[in-house]
Amino acid sequence: MRVNFLTDPSKYKHWKLNVSGERAELVLDVDENGGLYEGYELKLNSYDLGVDIELNDAVQRLRFEHPNVKVVILKSGKDRVFCAGANIKMLGAASHADKVNFCKFTNETRNAIEDASQNSGQTYIAAVEGACAGGGYELALASEHIILVDDGSSSVSLPEVALLAVLPGTGGITRVTDKRMVRRDRADIFCSTEAGVRGARALEWNLVDDIVSTTKFNQLVEQRACEIAIRSDRPNDQKGIKLDPLKLKMENNSWKYSAVKVDLDPKLGVGEITILGPNEDAPNSIDQLLEEEDGFWPLRVARELDDALLQIRFNELEIGVIVFKSTGSPSEAVKYCNFLQKNKGHWLVREILLYWTRVLKRVDLTSRSLISLIKPDSCFGGFLAEIIFASDRSFMCEGVFEEFDDIEASIILTSCNFGGHPMCNGLSRLETRFLGQQEMLGDIELKLDAPIFAEQADRLGLVSASCDDIDWDDEVRLFLEERTSFSPDALSAMEANTRFAGPETMETKIFGRLTAWQNWIFQRPNAVGDNGALKLYGTGKKADFDKKRV
Repeated sequence: MRVNFLTDPSKYKHWKLNVSGERAELVLDVDENGGLYEGYELKLNSYDLGVDIELNDAVQRLRFEHPNVKVVILKSGKDRVFCAGANIKMLGAASHADKVNFCKFTNETRNAIEDASQNSGQTYIAAVEGACAGGGYELALASEHIILVDDGSSSVSLPEVALLAVLPGTGGITRVTDKRMVRRDRADIFCSTEAGVRGARALEWNLVDDIVSTTKFNQLVEQRACEIAIRSDRPNDQKGIKLDPLKLKMENNSWKYSAVKVDLDPKLGVGEITILGPNEDAPNSIDQLLEEEDGFWPLRVARELDDALLQIRFNELEIGVIVFKSTGSPSEAVKYCNFLQKNKGHWLVREILLYWTRVLKRVDLTSRSLISLIKPDSCFGGFLAEIIFASDRSFMCEGVFEEFDDIEASIILTSCNFGGHPMCNGLSRLETRFLGQQEMLGDIELKLDAPIFAEQADRLGLVSASCDDIDWDDEVRLFLEERTSFSPDALSAMEANTRFAGPETMETKIFGRLTAWQNWIFQRPNAVGDNGALKLYGTGKKADFDKKRV
């Protein structure tokens, strides 16, 4: 079954989005029989990929379609349960690839929630009534403020280790230790206990921010929402832009969006993503931008590239190498980039820039070999140049190529390449590329807003190799043949280690440590073997663990 990531509130099965003035409610009310796949029921507000696709869509729409919303309240639409987390039967039956892709996507969605709270002035509150377990608590942890009703039964828990022999892999352990800053021994107790933590202990251990009686619960939620809304810098009287369905035409191994094209070669294991440069001049004013709505070229490219990456991740497992190309004028792309930088104080421009940061992080975190080809007709300028620095290798045409009418390939950098779109490690891609080489960054910064041709780009270390007309085809072909001959497992692991030099952050720990260990556990018999805890959950049988530590 092919996974589709395109949805809208009229199609939601599991979430209700209610907007009133400066606040919104995202109500989780899962349709038990509305699972994305067959063979399980989504009981107790448990979720699968379909539930999270809707959540991802809602988070995105709140940012673009509702600029006046300053507070988002996450709550349950069911009695006595907030959320039971990822559906266990679904996880137990899923393939290893489906488990890994599911966990990565849910982590990226939780990060988008945190990004809204931290950078967008749209802060999330979790209003927890009932059991809040596993992925349910991980969802609450992504919020900036957690309110737990103190009714003697409502609780928070991460029971995965004790119950399923897996980890709370959607950021749970990392957010408990690094975000909630729970003491190490308490975190150990919490993460190895099936039973939830309630009331005063949950507050004392900093697992929640407030506890309150049932009679005063709604009043406190309202009070905290008002306090948080006052601090927001989001506008009070602006109209949002509607995110219309993406225009996508799929024919065999060729997909066409309005500004992105995908061509797949399953036999070779290579997929090409080509970004089409702008056909119109950059706007001169915010009014012009608002008139274009979601047709604004940088926003269109971001949405389409985002969808293409997800489609490849989930639906094209045989594609091991992604080749990024672009067509158009780099100077025209830079005009859009400079317009965004000039107007980044406007709410919509801020959202577009933040969205590009999230999309580029999705590029960084995609477990495929990433290659950029910079040709004379490429438009890698400004934020599009970030794709080059997100790639594992980059090849640039040097000199004149006959088929391109004497135009030479060039890259144009702008201020956005120096911190405008940070990676998960908190550094720019150029800082990560030139870690410990500040003088190189200084030399590169002198070239802002001017074309950088192949020889200079190679000398400055901006590309992996530059090739003339004679060698280009052979160099690229030989590289692709070599890359696709290697073990996909070894490449995924190697690339995950080479891409994120520099400091560790909560995000790098989640993707590089927590989920890496989770993915290892997902292949171990203690969890997924015939007698493993994940496989036997709900059968009444006890797991038979291999007690050897490795």
